[in-house]
Amino acid sequence: MKSIKVIQIGMGPLGVKIAEFISQRKGLETVGAVDKSADLIGKRLSELNDKLSNEIVISGELSSVVERSNPDVALLTTVSDMVRVTPQIMEIADMGIPVVSTCEELSYPWDCAPELAERINKAAGKTNVAVVGTGVNPGFLMDSLPTFLTSVCQDVQSISINRFQNAAFRRLPFQQKIGAGLSLEDFEIKKRKGTLRHVGLTESMQFIASKLGWELDATEDIISPVIAQEDIVTESMNIERGNAMGVCQVGKGWVNGEQKITLTFQAAVGEPESYDEVLVKGYPNISSKIEGGINGDVATCAITINAVGQILKAKPGLRTMGDLPLTCYFE
Repeated sequence: MKSIKVIQIGMGPLGVKIAEFISQRKGLETVGAVDKSADLIGKRLSELNDKLSNEIVISGELSSVVERSNPDVALLTTVSDMVRVTPQIMEIADMGIPVVSTCEELSYPWDCAPELAERINKAAGKTNVAVVGTGVNPGFLMDSLPTFLTSVCQDVQSISINRFQNAAFRRLPFQQKIGAGLSLEDFEIKKRKGTLRHVGLTESMQFIASKLGWELDATEDIISPVIAQEDIVTESMNIERGNAMGVCQVGKGWVNGEQKITLTFQAAVGEPESYDEVLVKGYPNISSKIEGGINGDVATCAITINAVGQILKAKPGLRTMGDLPLTCYFE
């Protein structure tokens, strides 16, 4: 069987981990790597991870890598917002290459950024390729998975999803993103600036509503610190008692004045229990809990790779995980 040739764009920690996962999989091959960082351009992948190829050199020019490697698909692991990711996707799509991106806002951009979404949709349709935003959350745990679970329901009245995780086992950038170690004052400053939040709760609510045929009146995204009750010492940071050990974020969605969707995301260093839970109130009621939770770093890399096989079969244009053929592990 011919291997699927992958070009990776964005070689930060996530991109490097994805490259490592690809190297362990049959039927997939990283044939090129691109990054705009001056610290990475010119480096071999093996310099970032000794399990990776010594032959692939990170380039700052996408066009030259595409011309040289002739990839089947692009994996884009750069930014989280639609404003910055749109020109990146447009450049890739204009070259006739399908895109799987980990951009959180791309998972369901039709309500929050409809004009940018349509620009991507038209560009991808013009060159007959598909584009999708995915990840573990958004992309799976708090939208695709609970939506699929309602397949066995005759009636659904509401959906509640809880994702609690001990961030002590996550990458340092993730710990910093959730505000671990910050004073409550600094937490509030970053919260107001919009730099401290889990991106994607609103997109997940909009995804669920669109699939279930619900029209949301309004959504709410409430952010608050999880406060350390004692000093916490880890390999990567020290958290003083009274400071933030992480974030609690609650998304609420209303339909005809009734709260139909509740998403609770809590990630903190030292969180006592990690789990992912879906509660569907309906006929029948559904309660599904993944004890120990899903490791976000591993799962994001895996679902990005597993979406490669399906993006090549998808209808051209900007797609969501609900539009793709069922995504699963493949060799």
